[in-house]
Amino acid sequence: MRLPFSPACTRPLAAACTALALTLVPVCGHAQNVMNLLNSLGGGTSSSGGGLLGAVTGGGGNAARGDDLISLLTRSVESIDEPKEIEIGRQLAAVLLGSKPLHPDMALQRYVNNLGRWISLQSERPHLPWTFVVLDDPGYNAFAAPGGYVFVTKGLIDRCADEAELAGILAHEITHVTARHHLHAMRKTAQSGMFTQLVASQIKTNAVGNLVASQFLALGRNLYARGLDQADEYDADRTGVALATRAGFDPYGLVAVLQQLRTAAPDNPMFTLALATHPPAQARLEQLELAMGKNLDGFMGVAPVTVAQRLNPQPSAASGPAAAVPGAVNPAAAPARKPAPPARKKTS
Repeated sequence: MRLPFSPACTRPLAAACTALALTLVPVCGHAQNVMNLLNSLGGGTSSSGGGLLGAVTGGGGNAARGDDLISLLTRSVESIDEPKEIEIGRQLAAVLLGSKPLHPDMALQRYVNNLGRWISLQSERPHLPWTFVVLDDPGYNAFAAPGGYVFVTKGLIDRCADEAELAGILAHEITHVTARHHLHAMRKTAQSGMFTQLVASQIKTNAVGNLVASQFLALGRNLYARGLDQADEYDADRTGVALATRAGFDPYGLVAVLQQLRTAAPDNPMFTLALATHPPAQARLEQLELAMGKNLDGFMGVAPVTVAQRLNPQPSAASGPAAAVPGAVNPAAAPARKPAPPARKKTS
């Protein structure tokens, strides 16, 4: 587990990263801008026709491109360069955008996009076209796609006690992207004998009529229905905690999230998919405690800040370059940390 920067440089780093994020994120005062951002990436909420999903299900040149992607996925992941990785992510993002609508609160969309971009700047791949999206879904879920696409549900955000918890979740998903976990999982499926049966079952029920598109959609749906390998989830937890801490957040934010998941009833429909696609929360907590020990306890202490406080800051607290941008992280007030490390308590 790679440790974060020292406390002496955390604040200057946070301010510098925030200033850089504000120059990179296309945010302005109009609520339509997040939607325009998604449209510029080819995204859409329709399950057929135009937008990014239309590019997946269309014919002609798109089919040839899809055939190339399927061919790549059956070989080594190392043979997939970054532009192809981003293209795969764009098409997988269409699967997610085609299943759930965007949440209509554009201030919330801007806030999550800014927060995620800030954290991604501390990752190993800050130059990816990172895009963070809130889906209008009451369930408790977060997803990522190769190339820098991260989705969280409104239900998940509503259950985050403070910003550090949301930061921990975003850092976990960012790690899946930087480590190319999804590409490795898709390659394993594409190389398996199970893939032929999977595609055949999809073609029977899929009216797209395009074999390549059906193959790719089958791969994507299978990936998000069954989840990633447990080893990848543990890696995303460990590295995500370090990443969130390097971004200046409480290292125990993700721990608090896992403690909440541990108490969720297995038959609660809000948590069904999250519980089914991840290792048991208790096992994840135990793995994190082994990795963290007391190494990160010195990065705690600042009072937590809630998402609601970020979206509706008090006038007296709105100062500095971030104050002019609704939903932006203000370096004068962020990052927030919890007052106590819950992971040090026994969880038996």
